[in-house]
Amino acid sequence: MDIGAVLGLEQLTWGMLLLVILAAFGAGWIDAVVGGGGLLQLPVLLLIPGIAPVQALATNKFASVFGTATSSVTYYRRAKPDIRTALPMAAVALVGSFGGAAVATVLPPAAFKPIIVVALLAVALFTAFRPQLGAATKLRFSGHKHHIMAGAAGLGIGFYDGMIGPGTGTFLVITLVALMGYDFLQASAKAKIVNFATNLGALLLFIPHGSVLWLLGGILAVANVAGSYLGSRMAIARGTTFIRVVFLIVVMGLIAKLGVDVWNENIQPALALLR
Repeated sequence: MDIGAVLGLEQLTWGMLLLVILAAFGAGWIDAVVGGGGLLQLPVLLLIPGIAPVQALATNKFASVFGTATSSVTYYRRAKPDIRTALPMAAVALVGSFGGAAVATVLPPAAFKPIIVVALLAVALFTAFRPQLGAATKLRFSGHKHHIMAGAAGLGIGFYDGMIGPGTGTFLVITLVALMGYDFLQASAKAKIVNFATNLGALLLFIPHGSVLWLLGGILAVANVAGSYLGSRMAIARGTTFIRVVFLIVVMGLIAKLGVDVWNENIQPALALLR
């Protein structure tokens, strides 16, 4: 059977499909623990010969919606996150993702990536040198101020997801830990609910344009769900220390990926102009 013809990608081979499925499983696992699975799933999708970047983005979001939905439900049933914070934050984040997508059509994401790399370096150093960060929940705000701060964080990170995307779940986790005062487990549980909303918001933009590769997306969704279920169960079982270690690994991966983007999109063109 010619799998490429079946899935609407003539040059797709069985070997490439297996690689993409494995990437979707790994991305689901990473997303469920600390976020940032798009760092794995999206680049592998872009390796498929003949796939358009917008098709890769849309299909990635389609699979991720199912993965984040699975981990959200698993965390809710086992970790019991406070949805009075998570749901309003998710609603505001969905609005923010639309705004970010609109800005991305005017200003290129390359203009913001150097700032994001610096922010990630600060996050990595801050987390590495404060081992007690996120070890236990010690909320820094109460009452209306708590919800205002959560909403502001959701709006800002949703905006980032719509505009650039990679590492949205990671930024949600560190914001909920460092700004709001949650432990890593509770932060991850809430981050999944918010990340589901931002994925859904982006997907609602892609569907009317016919950008989703439905059959391929369905296969990846199954793999993403399996990875998400395993990752959320492991995070809940192993607790905050495990999540903290995985968080630092993913942040370093984000720094490396965006650092390469900054070199290719910002630094190399600037050096070329100086010659």
